Amino acid sequence: MRLLGYVAGLMLTFCAGHASAAIYSCIDANGKKLTSDRPIVECANRDQRVLNPDGSVKRVLPPTPTADERAEQEARERQAAADRVAQQDAIRRDRNLMVRFPNEAAHNKQRAKALDDVRNAVAVSEKRLAALAAERKPLVDEAEFYVGRAAPLKLRQQLDANDAATDAQKVLIQNQQAEIVRINALYDAELARLKKLWAGAAPGSMGALPSESAASDAKKTAAK
Repeated sequence: MRLLGYVAGLMLTFCAGHASAAIYSCIDANGKKLTSDRPIVECANRDQRVLNPDGSVKRVLPPTPTADERAEQEARERQAAADRVAQQDAIRRDRNLMVRFPNEAAHNKQRAKALDDVRNAVAVSEKRLAALAAERKPLVDEAEFYVGRAAPLKLRQQLDANDAATDAQKVLIQNQQAEIVRINALYDAELARLKKLWAGAAPGSMGALPSESAASDAKKTAAK
């Protein structure tokens, strides 16, 4: 009796599995219709219909992608993931920006502070240039006594050192002036974005914050 029950159970399991088995069907490259109980190798490069036991279409199995197609798909997926991260970053940056600067007065105050630091550095460099010019005058006056003949080594070294220090301060001032341009470009871009956010634009709706690229372009322009 137990044996009969066991056999009956096996038969039911087999029938159920057979009834639910999918049927794959396709037309191969020669126009021949093929069917199988598993994906058809001859139709790997074309659609295959997956049929229910009653002949109705369960789903369509797309062609197996080539190596190039898989690479393109992976590239698209990577780009989509990068876009999602960039969007999340834009949302976070916009929210942080609004927390830091609830109004234009707060933004202007921060801009002024950032510019003051650099302008103070420019003033220090300009003061140093004036001091170097004052130090140079007696050296030049002394060198006039040696017109047409070699000046003493010490005097030449002092003049060379003064020239090098002067050139270094001039380069430093040029860099500081470019930094002022960069800072203004940065705050201009931020302010334009903040005005839209204050007006109700959703954080992240304007894409990535363009301030860094804008500041970089402005700095390059100032250096020319």
